[in-house]
Amino acid sequence: MALAELYTQYNRVWIPDNEEVWQSAEITKNYKAGDIFLHVQLEDGTELSYPVDPAALPPLRNPDILVGENDLTALSYLHEPAVLHNLKIRFVESKLIYTYSGIILVAINPYKQLPIYGDAIIHAYSGQNMGDMDPHIFAVAEEAYKQMARNNKNQSIIVSGESGAGKTVSARYTMRYFATVSKSSSNADVEDKVLASNPITEAVGNAKTTRNDNSSRFGKYTEISFDQSYQIIGANMRTYLLEKSRVVFQSENERNYHIFYQLCASAMQPEYEHLKLGSAEEFNYTRMGGSTVIEGVDDRANMVETQKTFALLGLKRDFQMDVFKMLAAILHLGNVEIAAVGDERSSISMEDKHLSIFCELLDLNCDKMARWLCHRKIVTTSETVVKPMTRAQAVNARDALAKKIYSHLFDFIVERINQALQFPGKQHTFIGVLDIYGFETFDVNSFEQFCINYANEKLQQQFNLHVFKLEQEEYMKEDIPWTLIDFYDNQPVIDLIEAKMGILELLDEECLLPHGKDENWLQKLYNNFVNKNALFEKPRMSNTSFIIQHFADKVEYKCEGFLEKNRDTVHEVLIEILKESKFHLCADFFQDSPVSISPFSSTINIKSARPVLKSPNKQLRTTVGSKFRNSLSLLMVTLNATTPHYVRCIKPNDEKLPFEFDSKRVAQQLRACGVLETIRISAQSYPSRWTYIEFFSRYSILMTQQELSINDKKQICKIVLQRLIQDPNQYQFGRTKIFFRAGQVAYLEKLRSDRLRQACTLLQRRVRGWLQRRRFQALRGAALTVQQYYRGQRTVRQAITARNLKETWAAIVIQKYCRGYLVRRLCQLIHVAAVTIQAYTRGFLARKKYRKMREEQKAVVLQKYARAWLARRRFQNIRRFVLNIQLSYRVQQLQKRIEEQSRENHGLLERLTNLASAHMNDMDTIQKLESELEKLTAQKRTYEEKGKKYKEDSEQKIFKLENQNKELQEQKETLEIKLQEKTEEMKEKMDELTQQLFNDVQKEENQRMILEKNFQNQKQDYEKEIELLKGEIKILKEEKTQLQQQIQQEIITQDSLKMEVGQLTKQAQKIPELQKEIELLQTQKLDVEKQAHSQKRELREKMSEVTKQLLESYDFEDVRSRLSTEDLEHLNEDGELWFAYEGLKKATRVLESHFQSQKEIYEKEIEGLNFKVEHLSQDINHLQKLFREENDINDGIRLEVSRLTSENLVIPDLKQQVAELENQKLDLENRLQEQTTKLKEMSNRLHYELERDRTQRRTTEAQNEVDIKEKESLKDTIQGIEGLSNGLMQDEVQGELQSKIKQVTTRLAVENMDLEEKLDMKDRIIKKLEDQIKTLTKTIEKSEALVPTVPKEYIGMMEYKKEDEERIIQNLILDLKPRGVVVNMIPGLPAHILFMCVRYADYLNDADMLKSFMNVTIDGIKQVVKEHSEDFEMLSFWLSNTYYFLNCLKQYSGEEEFMKHNTPRQNKNCLKHFDLSEYRQILSDLAIQIYHQFIIVMENNIQHMIVPGMLEYESLQGISGLKPTGFRKRSSSIDDTDTYTMTSILQQLSYFYSTMCQNGLDSELLKQAVKQLFFLVGAVTLNSLFLRKDMCSCRKGMQIRCNISYLEEWLKDKNLQSSNAKETLEPLSQAAWLLQVKKITDDDAKEICEHCTSLSTVQIVKILNSYTPIDDFEKRVTPSFVRKVQAMLNNREDVPQLMLDTKHLFQVTFPFTPSPHALELIQVPSSFKLGFLTRV
Repeated sequence: MALAELYTQYNRVWIPDNEEVWQSAEITKNYKAGDIFLHVQLEDGTELSYPVDPAALPPLRNPDILVGENDLTALSYLHEPAVLHNLKIRFVESKLIYTYSGIILVAINPYKQLPIYGDAIIHAYSGQNMGDMDPHIFAVAEEAYKQMARNNKNQSIIVSGESGAGKTVSARYTMRYFATVSKSSSNADVEDKVLASNPITEAVGNAKTTRNDNSSRFGKYTEISFDQSYQIIGANMRTYLLEKSRVVFQSENERNYHIFYQLCASAMQPEYEHLKLGSAEEFNYTRMGGSTVIEGVDDRANMVETQKTFALLGLKRDFQMDVFKMLAAILHLGNVEIAAVGDERSSISMEDKHLSIFCELLDLNCDKMARWLCHRKIVTTSETVVKPMTRAQAVNARDALAKKIYSHLFDFIVERINQALQFPGKQHTFIGVLDIYGFETFDVNSFEQFCINYANEKLQQQFNLHVFKLEQEEYMKEDIPWTLIDFYDNQPVIDLIEAKMGILELLDEECLLPHGKDENWLQKLYNNFVNKNALFEKPRMSNTSFIIQHFADKVEYKCEGFLEKNRDTVHEVLIEILKESKFHLCADFFQDSPVSISPFSSTINIKSARPVLKSPNKQLRTTVGSKFRNSLSLLMVTLNATTPHYVRCIKPNDEKLPFEFDSKRVAQQLRACGVLETIRISAQSYPSRWTYIEFFSRYSILMTQQELSINDKKQICKIVLQRLIQDPNQYQFGRTKIFFRAGQVAYLEKLRSDRLRQACTLLQRRVRGWLQRRRFQALRGAALTVQQYYRGQRTVRQAITARNLKETWAAIVIQKYCRGYLVRRLCQLIHVAAVTIQAYTRGFLARKKYRKMREEQKAVVLQKYARAWLARRRFQNIRRFVLNIQLSYRVQQLQKRIEEQSRENHGLLERLTNLASAHMNDMDTIQKLESELEKLTAQKRTYEEKGKKYKEDSEQKIFKLENQNKELQEQKETLEIKLQEKTEEMKEKMDELTQQLFNDVQKEENQRMILEKNFQNQKQDYEKEIELLKGEIKILKEEKTQLQQQIQQEIITQDSLKMEVGQLTKQAQKIPELQKEIELLQTQKLDVEKQAHSQKRELREKMSEVTKQLLESYDFEDVRSRLSTEDLEHLNEDGELWFAYEGLKKATRVLESHFQSQKEIYEKEIEGLNFKVEHLSQDINHLQKLFREENDINDGIRLEVSRLTSENLVIPDLKQQVAELENQKLDLENRLQEQTTKLKEMSNRLHYELERDRTQRRTTEAQNEVDIKEKESLKDTIQGIEGLSNGLMQDEVQGELQSKIKQVTTRLAVENMDLEEKLDMKDRIIKKLEDQIKTLTKTIEKSEALVPTVPKEYIGMMEYKKEDEERIIQNLILDLKPRGVVVNMIPGLPAHILFMCVRYADYLNDADMLKSFMNVTIDGIKQVVKEHSEDFEMLSFWLSNTYYFLNCLKQYSGEEEFMKHNTPRQNKNCLKHFDLSEYRQILSDLAIQIYHQFIIVMENNIQHMIVPGMLEYESLQGISGLKPTGFRKRSSSIDDTDTYTMTSILQQLSYFYSTMCQNGLDSELLKQAVKQLFFLVGAVTLNSLFLRKDMCSCRKGMQIRCNISYLEEWLKDKNLQSSNAKETLEPLSQAAWLLQVKKITDDDAKEICEHCTSLSTVQIVKILNSYTPIDDFEKRVTPSFVRKVQAMLNNREDVPQLMLDTKHLFQVTFPFTPSPHALELIQVPSSFKLGFLTRV
C-alpha cells in the first residue's frame, strides 16, 4: 500500500522538537492527499495542526512491539527519530548500553560500573552466533575471532567515538576477551602481557579532560597475533598523533598525563627520593588546569599497578627508573624560571634549583642549558649569529624541548612494549583493535582537531564502502535485483585536505619558509579554495579562521598555532646539548639516525589500491602533518586488507550522569559516527528482512486454512503476501529471506493486531454471553424454588382444620396395623420357601462339586499320560521336520554346485575352442613358411580341412552342452520353485502341529522319501552327464594327440625348417595366459568353497531357529529361580550355568564356520571348549565333595542361612525353617547318600559324553589335515599342469584340469555331507547335555529343598606373588572393560579383589609387599583415569570401584566406628598388622579428582544441549511468536532438524543415570552428581536468559516452567527427590515465574520481592528491564515499577553479581557404606584372566 495511506487516525508520527530533537504525536484525523496540515495530538494532550509538505510527510512511528529491538535494522520505519527513540528506550528503561545497527555495534557510555564483563559473560558469549545473544562488545569480539578462524583472514575492530564515550574501555574489553578465549598452553603469560600493555599506555597517553576522566590523547592500533591454532602468540602496537601540547598546557579542570601525577603521589617513597619530586601542585606542568585529583582515583595505587605491569612485560627496575628520571626531568624543566631582561632579552638564574635538578637527572651541562634556553643560533651562508630571545620565545623553546623529550619517551616506551610482545614464531593471522579519536568540534578548534577529523574522514570513507559492499553482497546472494544506491562519498573532502596543493601541502610549504606565518598560510587557503570549492568556506566575522564541511558537520578552525604545531621544532643547539648527555637514554633519543628497535617496523607488507601521496620535497616528510598522513595511509592499507568490525561509542550526556540520555548530544554523535548513514542506505531499498520460517511463524494467524494446507512454507508465504500487499514493488522474495520496503512490516503488524483484536473480541463476546446465560438460569431457578415453597405453604394453610387432622390421624393408624399384618404374613411364606429352596440347592451343588472333583482328578491322570505322549510325538515330529529342512537345503546346495560345475565346464570348453583356434593360426603361419615346398601344400590343405571339421564338431558339441546347461537350469528353477512351495507348506504345517500331529508326520515322511528319491535320480542323471562329457573330452584328446603326432612327423621330415618351426613354437607359447586362466580357476574354486561355507551358515542359522523353537518349551527361568547364586557360582565360575548349552552350541558353530579357512582359530576354539568342559567337570567334582562333607552339617546349615540373608538372594522364610531342618538331620543324611550315588552316575555319563565329543573333534581335526594335504596335492597337480603347458599341450592340460576339478568338487560335496552329519551329531550331543543339566538341576533343587550345601571354608584373601603385581594391575585395572554381566555382577568386584590381595599382604606381615601393592594400585587407577579422561563410562566405573576400595579399607581397618556395622565374620577379616589411614587419605583425594573429572565430562556432554533444549525449543507448541531480528539473524530462526530438544536433555540424563547405576555407583554419590548436573542446567539456562532480551517474555516463561516440570518428573521417575537437585533449579523457576507474573501495582512489586528469594537484586532488575512483549496486548515494565522493586530490595544483602558461576562445584562427600558382600564368598570370574591368583 502507498505510504500516504498509513497516515490515518490513531497512527503516530514524529515531529521536530527543539528540546528533544523529535517528539511523538498521534494523528487525530485521517490525512488526505493534498492536505497542507496534519492534525495531531502531542503526548501531553496538546492539539496541533502541523503544516506538512505532501512530498515529505513526517516520519511514522514504529509499533510498540518493535520498540527496544536489539538491532535497529529490525525496525519497520528506519529514520533518525526511530533510531533515537529505540536507543533511548533500551538505555534509559532497559538499562542496555549495547545495540546493533546492521554491522555496527552502538555502545552508549553508562557512566556506571555494570556487572556484564566477568569471565562468566565471556564464556557465555564464546562460541555463540552474533544474533543469538544480546548485543555486547564480546559478541563483536567473538564474531571477529570466529571469522578469523573460519576464513583464515585478518580482522579489525574499529572503535571510535568522542572523548568520554568509552572507546578505551571498549578496546580494553575486546583485548581481554581475546586473551581469555585463546589461552596459549605453551606460553601461558603472553595473554597477560598483551593485557598489561593497556595500563602502561593509559598511564603515559591518557589524561583527564572536561569530557572524560581517562581520555586517550593518542590513536592506537594494536595487532594481536595468532598462530595456526588461533592462540595468542604476541602483539604489536602502532600509535598516532600524540597530543604533545598537553605536556605543557592544560585547560581548566583538565590534567596532564596520568604518569606525572602517579610519580608525584609516590614522591615520598624511598626509591623515588633521588628524583626530588613533590606534590603535583608544586609543578607548573601539573597544576595548570587547577585539578590535580580525580574523584575516586588513587594515583599512588595506580603507580604500583603501573610498576607491576612494567615488570610483567619484562621491563626491569633499571628501565623503569630511567623512564621516571626522564619524566621527573620534564616536570623540573617546566619549573625553570625565565626572567625578562628588557624587551628583547631573557635569562635564567644559575642558582635555579629546578634547572640544576633537570641537568643532574639527565647528566647535562647546566651552564650551556641555561645559556641556550635564552639564546638561539642563526646560521647563514657567511656567518653564525647568536641572537637572544625574549621571555616569551624562551618559554616557547623550553616547552618545545619538554614536548620533544616526552614525545621521544612515549615512542620509546611503545617500542619497548612491542619488544616485550614480540614472538619467535610466524604470525598466522591477526586481529587489529583500533582505538582512535572520533569526530571532534569545539568552540576553538586547532591543528589537533583538524588531524583528528581528517582521520575520521578517511575512516568514514572506508566504512561507507564496506557497508555498500555488504549490502550489495546480501542482495546478490538472495538473487534480488540490485539497483545503485546513492550514498555519501567524502572523497572531495579528503582531496581538499591531502591532494596536491591541498590544505596539508600548503601548510608544509608555508612551514619551509623562514618567516612563514599562520596568516600567510590562511590567505593562501582563501585564494585557492574560497568560491572554488563548495566544501571550504570563509567565516563572515573572522579573518583568522576557515570552515570545512565534513561528513558530520561544519567545523571552524582557528589558524593560530598551525605552523608551529606542524613544524614541531626544537632549536638545534638544545638538541646538541642533549646529545652530549652522559645519560644513555637521553642521548639515544636525539641521535641523528636512531635505529628502530621495534621488530615490527616491517610486519605489514601490503600494497595499497591507491598510491600514497608523497611530497616532492624531502624536508616536508619531517612535519607532523606529513607523518600523520603517511601513518594514516598505512593504517587504511591495513584496514582494507582485513575484515572490519565497527564499534561506535556514544556519550549520552556531558555531565557524566549515569543512564541520563541527552537526545541532542546523542543525535549529533549518531550523525557524526555514520550510524544514520548506514540506516539511510538500508532504508533506501528493502530495510526489513525476514526469513521464511520467521514470517510463517509470526503471521500464520493471517493465513487461511486453504493456504495452511500447502506443505511448502515458502510457497505459503508468497501466496499470503500477494494477497495482503497488493503492490508487488513493496517486497521481494529472495532465496532464504523476504525483503520489505519501509513501513510494510508495520502494516503487517497492524493487520496481525487487528486479527488478534477480533479474535479477542469474539472470545469475550462468547464468554460474556455464557456468563450472563448462566447467571440468568441461576436467577430463574431461584425464583421457581421460592414460588414452589410459597405455593405449598399457602395450600397447607388452606387445607388444615381440626376434623381433617383427626380423620387423617385415624386413617394412618389403621393403615399401620393393616400393612404390618400383611407384611408379616408375606415374610413367613417367603422364609419357608427360601429355606426349602436352599436345602435342595445346597444338596445339588454339593453333589455337583463332588462329581466335578472326581472328573478333574481322572482328567488330570489322563492329561498327564496324554501330554507326555504328545510331547514325545511333538519332539519326534519336529526332529523329522528339521531333517526334512536339512535335506531340502542340501538338495538346493547340490543343485547350486551342479550349476556352477556346468558353468565351469562351459568355460573350459570355450577355452578349448580358443586354444584350437590359436593352434590353427600357428598352422597357418607354418603353411606360409612352407610355401616353397610343394610337397607340403597338399598336406596343409588336409590339415586345414581337418581343422575345420574339428572346429565344426567342437561347435556342435558346445551347442549341445549349452542346450544341456539350459535344460539343467530349467530343472533347477523348477526344483527351486517346488522347494519354495514345499517350505511354505512346511511352515504352515509347523503352525498347526498342535492340532494335526499324526497327519503332518505322515505327510512329512512321504515328502522326505519323495525328495530323497528325486535327489538320487537327479544325482544319477548328473553323474551320467558328467561321464558323457568325460568321454567326449577323451575323444577330443585322442584327435589332438593324432594331430600332434602328424605335426611331429612333418617336423622330422623337414630338417631345414627346424629353426623356423622352433621360433614359431616359441611364439605360439602362451604360458602367461594359461597361468592367468589357472589362477582364475583357483579363484573360482575358492568362490565355490566360500559359497559352500555361506550355505552352511544359512543352514545352521535356520537349524538354530528350529532348535530355539524346540527349546521354548523348557523354562530356564524356573530353574534359575530355584537355584541360589552360590550354587550357580560353584557350578560355573562365571555364574552362567543356564547358558552352558548355548555356549557349547556357539562354540561348535564357530568351530565349524572356521573349519575350512583358519586351522589355528579352530584349534583355539577347541582348547577353549575343552577348558570349559574341564571347568564343568571340576564343578561336578566340587559338588560331590560338598555332598561328602556330612560331619559339619549343623555348622554348614547356620553358615548357609547367614550367607543367604547377607546376599539377599534367598527367601527370608528360610530363617524360620532352620529349626525344622535341624530336626530332620538324620533323614537328610540317608537321602544325601542316595543323591551322591546318583550324582556319581550322572557325572560318569557326562564324562562319557564329553570324551566322545573329544574323539569326534579329533576325527574332524584329522579330516581337516587330510583336506589340507589334498589341497596341497591339488596345488602340486596344478603346478605340474603349468609345467606341461610350456609346450603345445594346452588342450590336454585343460582336459586333465577339468577332470581333476570335477573330482575335487565331488569329493568336497561328499565331505560337506559328512560335515553336516557331524554337525547333527554335535546337536544331538548338546541335547543330551541339556537333558543331563535338567536332571542335575532337579537333583540340586531337591537337595536344596532338603538342606543347604556346605561351602568350603575360605578366609577372604587372594594369594599372589610379588612379581604378579603388574599382571594384576594390567588385567584388573588397565585392560578391564566396564561393560559386561560378570563385571557388574557384584558392585565394586575389582575393588573387593584388590582388597583381598591387600589382606593377603597384611596376613603375611610384609610391609614392603603391602606398600608396593598399594602404590601400583593407586598408580594404575591414575593411569586408567588419565588414559580415559573423556570416557564417561570408564570414569564412572573407576569412581565406583575407588569408592568401594576406600570403603573396604575403612570397613576392615579395625577401627570401632567402622566395625560396628560389620557382621562377626567380617570383623574376623579385619587387617591385623598395618594401619592404612594414609593410603585412605590418598585414595580419598584420588576419588575426589576422579569425581571432578567425571563431572566435567558429563557437563561437556550436556552443556551444548541446554540452551537449545531449555530456552529455544518450544515444548508447548504454538504459543511463541518470532519477532524480526534485523541484520544479525538468530541461528535458532533457521529450520534446523538436528537441533536439540528437551527430550535430548532427558535422554542424556537417563544415559548418565543408567550408566552410573550399571557401574554400581553409590546412591549418595549418584545424587550428588545429579544435583551438580541440574545446577549446570539451571545456571546455563539462566545466564543465557540474562543475555537474551528476546527470550524475556511471558510465553517464554511458560516454556521454561514446562521444561522444569519435565526435569522434576524425571527426578520423580528415578526416585531422586532427596538429592536436592530440584532446589538448584529454584533460581530458574523463580525467573520463569517473574516473567509470567503481573508487574504493575505496588502489591505486584511486594509479591516479587517476597517470592524471588533465590535471585539477587541485580538479576531481578535485569529480568524486569529485559522483559519484552511479544504482542501489542502485553505491556512493558515501566521504569517506575523497576525503581520501586529496586527500592524494596535495597535492604537485601546479596552478591551484586549478574551471572551464575557455571564452573561452581558442590563439595563432594563420600559416605561410608559397608559392603554387604562377604569376602570369603567372592570368586574371581575367568574373564578377568586372574588364574594365577588363589583363593585362601
